[in-house]
Amino acid sequence: MASFNQFKQFVSSHPETVPVPALFIGHGSPMNGIETNIFSRTWAEQAALIPLPAAVLVISAHWYTRGTLITAMDLPPTIHDFGGFPQALFDVQYPAPGSPALAAEAAAMVRKTEVLMDHDWGLDHGAWTVVRHMYPDANIPVLQMSIDYTKPPAWHYELAAEIRALRKRGVLILGSGNMVHNLRMLNWSMIHGGGYDWAIEANETFKQLIADGDHRALIHYEQLCHAVRLAVPTPEHYLPLLYILGLQTGSEPATIFNEQALGGSLTMTSVRLGLAD
Repeated sequence: MASFNQFKQFVSSHPETVPVPALFIGHGSPMNGIETNIFSRTWAEQAALIPLPAAVLVISAHWYTRGTLITAMDLPPTIHDFGGFPQALFDVQYPAPGSPALAAEAAAMVRKTEVLMDHDWGLDHGAWTVVRHMYPDANIPVLQMSIDYTKPPAWHYELAAEIRALRKRGVLILGSGNMVHNLRMLNWSMIHGGGYDWAIEANETFKQLIADGDHRALIHYEQLCHAVRLAVPTPEHYLPLLYILGLQTGSEPATIFNEQALGGSLTMTSVRLGLAD
């Protein structure tokens, strides 16, 4: 209840005419969750630019379900959904509260589908590895909404528009994935920097379309160039970007940050809606 009281206090003290910015974060390796590097520092810098939100709602590439669910527990567990990493990463706990009341409010906004209350998931590494750098005190409610793998890209973009009003209610909506994400073609000799020509081409294509506001082309990404089809061999890391673009209003600026290619076939390129530089 304390977490939802915080939500209500925010709403009462902030005008609804000013939406909280929204973020698409290229999250990359789970190790970014415990490392201080250019990516994690920039996540913290972005948080400092954004007015303190009442809650964070994450759409993560790593919660891919049949149907749409939203976490609705008071204390979401920290999920270590990976293997082969140092014990220090598995030892991390991010004890942010949840908000069942906010989960219910968000679900009620959606008309495209029934959003089910979930009490089993928690915060996967697409969420906590990023948010712990942004809000290290873990004192802001964090929820996750899943991605329905049975639905086409346009459906996800349209669903995002239905929850846009949450931004005026003090909620930071954060999509977590990677624009270019082809692990089958990862080159470990380039893991500290560098991208294949096709990865750079795809990244530039995405950036230009975002700058142009051409959401239709981004939704129908499979109809773009061969480089994009290599960049998005499966949709789960790309779809969180469409959720964030679906939140964009009017001429709201889209700012690119953390633009870097790694391992040949991965980019960390991220987007902020709102707060023009």
